[in-house]
Amino acid sequence: MKRILLSLAALGALAACSPTIPNSGAGVGFGDYKEFEQKQAARDAAVNGGGALPPPQAVSSETLAPAAASGIAQATNAGGAVDASPTNAAPVLRAGGISAENDFNAVSGQRSIEGDAAKRAQNQQEFQVIQPTALPTRQGNGEPNIVAFAIAAKNAKGQRVYRRNGFNAERKYQRACSGFASQDQAQQAFMAQGGPQNDRKGMDPDGDGFACAWDPAPFRNAVSG
Repeated sequence: MKRILLSLAALGALAACSPTIPNSGAGVGFGDYKEFEQKQAARDAAVNGGGALPPPQAVSSETLAPAAASGIAQATNAGGAVDASPTNAAPVLRAGGISAENDFNAVSGQRSIEGDAAKRAQNQQEFQVIQPTALPTRQGNGEPNIVAFAIAAKNAKGQRVYRRNGFNAERKYQRACSGFASQDQAQQAFMAQGGPQNDRKGMDPDGDGFACAWDPAPFRNAVSG
C-alpha cells in the first residue's frame, strides 16, 4: 500500500512539472485565429476603398485560329528583321545603269524594227575616229632628264664605260652619295655637274655612268614592255 501511494505522488509531481500546451488557434496579438481573420478582412476592405477584393481573372484555354495567329505574328514582326525563310520569294535584281540594247525582247517592247534601224544609223553618223597625233613636247627647265638618259644608255649597270680616278674612291663615294634622299636625285645632280663624262665628286667610281648605284633598268623595262 505504501508503494502505491509513493507511485501516485511521483506521477502527480511529474504532471505538475510538464509545460502547458499552447493554443494553436491563437494569433500574434489576437485572442484566437478567427479574430485574426476578421481583422485582416477589415484591413483589406479599407485598402480597396471599402469594396471586396476582385476575383482573379480566368485564363481562357481556347486555341487561336491559324489566321488570327498569323495576324498576331505579322504585327509582332512588323518592326523587326525580315524572316530568312527558304519559302520567301527571291528578291528582284535591277540592273541599274546597264543598257538593254542587246536584249531583243527588251528592245522590241520599246521600239519597232524601223525605229531600231534609225537609231543605229544615227549612232553611225555620230561615230568619230580619232586619228593619232604626235606626242606633245615636254617643256623642260634645263635640268638633265634621267629617264631619257636611262633609255639612251646601252651599257648595263656596273659595266665600265668612262675612265675614273681610283684614288680614295670609296671615301669620296660615301661622302658624296650620303647627301641625297634618293638615287634618282643623285643621278640628276651627277649629270648636272658634268656626268657621266666627268665625275669631280667621285659619285661614279666604277665608271658605268650611273651615280650612287642608280639603276636604269626600271625605266628601260617600262619602255620595252
